[in-house]
Amino acid sequence: MQFGFLQSWAPQLLSILRITTAATFLTHGTMKLLGWPAPFPYPLNGLTTTAAVLEIIGGLLLIIGLFSRPVAFILSGLMAFATSSPMPRSFFPVLNGGEAAMLFCFVFLFIAAAGPGAWSVDAALGKDK
Repeated sequence: MQFGFLQSWAPQLLSILRITTAATFLTHGTMKLLGWPAPFPYPLNGLTTTAAVLEIIGGLLLIIGLFSRPVAFILSGLMAFATSSPMPRSFFPVLNGGEAAMLFCFVFLFIAAAGPGAWSVDAALGKDK
């Protein structure tokens, strides 16, 4: 079965990927700083507070698609660091709890390379061609 019909929807699907990923990512930050949608189960320190600020600001910017490429690149780096943090438990993400961080890392890296998609402030302003 051919799926070429989806190719014409690629810019919109890229926007949906960006928006849903960023909205999910945003909740990691709000959980840490605001206790929503659930309280963060660990005490905050300088590193987790910095991560939470980046998750909230970066998540909001990516949801609307503003400064998408540099924000996605920064968040990809943050998640690359988060992916390697639990390594003492195991090299494999499935065993060390790093699967979500690894997926966020590569989705954000893809957005940094591919751009925000059709439905973004960057596209509306003509900043992403």
